[in-house]
Amino acid sequence: MDQPAEPPRPAAPVPYGTPDTPRVAVRGEATLEVDPEIARLTITVSARGADRRAALEDLTRRNNQVRELVRSYGEAVEKLETGAFSVTPEINPKSRHERVRAYHGRVHLTATLIDFTALGELITRLADLELTRVDGPWWGLRPDSPAYGRARQRAVREAVQRAREYAGALGARLVALTELADLESEEGPFQPVAVAAPRARSGYDGPADRDAVAALDLEPQRQTVYAHVNARFTMTPPEL
Repeated sequence: MDQPAEPPRPAAPVPYGTPDTPRVAVRGEATLEVDPEIARLTITVSARGADRRAALEDLTRRNNQVRELVRSYGEAVEKLETGAFSVTPEINPKSRHERVRAYHGRVHLTATLIDFTALGELITRLADLELTRVDGPWWGLRPDSPAYGRARQRAVREAVQRAREYAGALGARLVALTELADLESEEGPFQPVAVAAPRARSGYDGPADRDAVAALDLEPQRQTVYAHVNARFTMTPPEL
């Protein structure tokens, strides 16, 4: 008995255009410069003592001073995080035995601020503390910043406009979108900002007793956001 003939399978889509259905492939790009949303400070608290207990006590006291100072700025500080902690013995190189000359202790903290009017003042007050190092500020955007969405939307609109211009140059018009690929959308790396001459006050109405240290006048560094997409369209046959 003869087997029934199988119905013909539909032809696989052609990965490229045809004379009846030409395709146009374009790249859409967008670059935005926006104001930063957050600023990060890295703080290193150090202590050195002739014995382990003295080093630990000094480190604990200085760490508490830093934490209390940062938290005194209230809602201007989004979060304060403690990173690495270490206590390292220093061996006397001239000793024949493992004789410890001193102990070095360090605590690393990261403060994230959202109120930049308090930033310059906080930096100088932290730097004025005993054996405390401050690095930053490192400006940036939040991971869910609306700037990323605006950049992606602008990249898509730019791709459509570019494809429409190519089709128009051939006397054709766009028919349908066949592919849209998101290549990347990323923020530029955090960058420290150069500081100008200090001024007496930062303008932030925070905790009292600020006369001992002048606040740095900081200019937030604008952030660059990129978005790139690849888009493919079908268009009507051109008029050649």
